[in-house]
Amino acid sequence: MKKRILSMLVFAIPMLTFAQELTIDEKIEEKFKPFADVVSSVVFYPISIVGIDVPIVVILLLSGALFFTLYFKFSNITLLGVAIRATNGKYDDVDHNSVDEMAGDPTPGGNIFETVKADDVIGEVTHFQALTAALSATVGLGNIAGVAVAIAIGGPGATIWMILAGFLGMSTKLVEATLGVKYREVGEDGKIYGGPMYYLKKGLKEKNLAGLGKVLAVLYAVFVIGGSFGGGNMFQANQAAAQFKQLFDIESGFIFGLVMATLVGVVIIGGIKRIGRVTEKIVPFMAIMFVGASIIILAMNFSIIPEAMGQIWDGAFKQTSVVGGLIGVMIVGFQRAAFSNEAGVGSASIAHAAVKTKFPASEGIVASIGPFVDTVIICSMTALVIVVTNLRSNLFTYGNLDSKSNVLLNATNQPINGVDLTSVAFDSAIPNFSILLTVAVILFAFSSMLSWSYYGIQGWTYLFGKGKLADITYKALFLGFVVIGASSTLGSVIEFSDAMIFAMVFPNIIGLLLLAPKVKVELARYLNAIGHKKKK
Repeated sequence: MKKRILSMLVFAIPMLTFAQELTIDEKIEEKFKPFADVVSSVVFYPISIVGIDVPIVVILLLSGALFFTLYFKFSNITLLGVAIRATNGKYDDVDHNSVDEMAGDPTPGGNIFETVKADDVIGEVTHFQALTAALSATVGLGNIAGVAVAIAIGGPGATIWMILAGFLGMSTKLVEATLGVKYREVGEDGKIYGGPMYYLKKGLKEKNLAGLGKVLAVLYAVFVIGGSFGGGNMFQANQAAAQFKQLFDIESGFIFGLVMATLVGVVIIGGIKRIGRVTEKIVPFMAIMFVGASIIILAMNFSIIPEAMGQIWDGAFKQTSVVGGLIGVMIVGFQRAAFSNEAGVGSASIAHAAVKTKFPASEGIVASIGPFVDTVIICSMTALVIVVTNLRSNLFTYGNLDSKSNVLLNATNQPINGVDLTSVAFDSAIPNFSILLTVAVILFAFSSMLSWSYYGIQGWTYLFGKGKLADITYKALFLGFVVIGASSTLGSVIEFSDAMIFAMVFPNIIGLLLLAPKVKVELARYLNAIGHKKKK
């Protein structure tokens, strides 16, 4: 293990040196910005709806989520109880028994062509560990910063539509996680390889679309690698370092980046098993800490909660909404939810593919909890706190944007970003909350990097093979980018990688729509197995 860590550091040294040369930032920004702008404009190409530009990728995510919700007869709601019980291990004996014995037709790791056969239970993590690994990639800065900006711009009513989009996204997560397990592969060392690359290639081949499947799989692998280095790494490190530097009034983020890279390296060298063991502890702690603080603030302002709820309800359905009327506030809420829970991006299916089960749909049902926790619970709690504290302290005016830069302005017409807005909102009720927020931001960033490192390496090994050299090379690059992200302000690079994450939607949604009938079969098989257990 020491040799592997040393090898990774040797690979990373040139990148660490590069990170110290902060003047290079401007050169990279100048050269890379035109290319990044083109890619971003394509991925986020907008359609104007009631005067508001809505990216096509958001429309694709939401229309796909609505289709899956109807196609699976609102299983996102009807199976929520099953999802919770499966996550808690109630159906582990079903998951680990013979599929043939429990439901009549073996599928995962058995008769799916090109999938390695395994007689025993295959997988590396439990349902709960897989769920927390996936959640750690989505529960993060979007919940802290993105929601605050969405509410400030779209008004309180955006909360309702954000919650609705979260419920719809649960159906998409069910589909992609089920396929992730169904078409996963098992290496000779027992490691699991899964995700959209595999179900696009193998699933579409079953439908006589082998050529299309291969192309989409390669595109997805490229996109997930780019996303893992940027949005899943540099952006996270950059925001965590910025919060840390602001709190302690220091200038350089280089040392912070080194420490963060070391901590990340210690975890990711152990693969998904170690990532799962870490995230199953961090994610509940983060969620409890953030939701707990929210509950305290709401309890302190209990008397004005009815007025806040009234603003949220009226803002959601009245034509007098802040931005673009009723349709405008719907769009703002839907867009924030789509960007927050990543349902349809496909990344979560990579983590869920590693679960210990013989029933693909068992993990699909568990995965559907992700958008519920991320959007329905955490994002809505953030939104309610923002609305309540703004009622009490008048922190900003809804829809108050700078006419030139389109940046949100506070009550004194000074520019304010999402993290600062959340910090001010919480600080107004809990003194020195900024310290707790800094801890939350760092933990959110750290856990996101862990999961995205696993997503990226799955794409990397799909393209370059599953050997040790490929593994070490990717992890060394990933750790180097942690330091660069914390030390630099490579805006265009980060924007480009953000576009790469949402470029993953296009090949993934195509695969999900074409393979949805396969998921319906798997879902019926698992529910039949549960019913068989209950009859015993």
